[in-house]
Amino acid sequence: MILVIMAAGMGSRFGGLKQIEPVGPNGEFIIDYSIYDAIKAGFDKVVFIIKEENYEIFKETIGKRIEDKIKVEYAFQKLDDIPDPSIIPSDRTKPFGTAQALYCARDYIDDAFAVISADDFYGSEPFILLHDSLLKGEYSAIGYKIGNTISSNGSVKRGVCFSENGYLTEIRESKVEFDGNNIVGESLIDGTKYSMSKEQSVSMLMFGIQLDMIDYLKEDIKDFFNNSNNNLETCEYYLPNVLTEMIDKDICKIKLIPTKSTWKGITYKEDLDEFKKYIKEQIKEGVYPENLYD
Repeated sequence: MILVIMAAGMGSRFGGLKQIEPVGPNGEFIIDYSIYDAIKAGFDKVVFIIKEENYEIFKETIGKRIEDKIKVEYAFQKLDDIPDPSIIPSDRTKPFGTAQALYCARDYIDDAFAVISADDFYGSEPFILLHDSLLKGEYSAIGYKIGNTISSNGSVKRGVCFSENGYLTEIRESKVEFDGNNIVGESLIDGTKYSMSKEQSVSMLMFGIQLDMIDYLKEDIKDFFNNSNNNLETCEYYLPNVLTEMIDKDICKIKLIPTKSTWKGITYKEDLDEFKKYIKEQIKEGVYPENLYD
């Protein structure tokens, strides 16, 4: 079973390549804890989606210390890896988002898979939940309470989950922040603003996906770039939006699985010290070993 890790972002708000910012006592990165938890849950292959220019640094750091524990492959997210590269505006330099990232990894995915972000710490339980769900042939999304995912240092992006009878009806990609009184979301698609409670479920880009989705993606990406409403200079091709389309077309049902695990992330530099303190507490409580790969 495959773990796909999206790691092509340079972490502009954090101010560097935050995927390889040491957070553990022996230089471990956030991504190391996710891989450790995934291996324990039963995943046996990891595909990193990265920028090609970061290949050597990823291979020599993360790749080298896990390659004897899990099969490792690398896919490159490139701006021109779309069905018709000739339509890309000359001044566009940024790739087209998370759905395009998955499209760029299409040749490395040959089984059911989980998708996560390299930027986020998910806890161990969600990997077990995803693994079990994938074995049942399900699509699934791990839901965190939004009140547990807000940064006190600024706005964040979240996939706000709406559901019925335990299954997703919509994943609304939004900019989210706490304004002092309410949690306010702003849709990244149409700019609509809305308030929500701290109990609202959100996706932290953690999905269980069946293999047939890749065939759908190969066709859907053509429709996305043929849509005249998309401004190719700035548009983003979001994975949650593709999954929402699949729900709307009755192609799949996506189970929303709540988790009790604590999410942690480093969106801003100010988040780093808090995260390191949290990892020390987890090690002290015996959740993780002092050195992950001894």
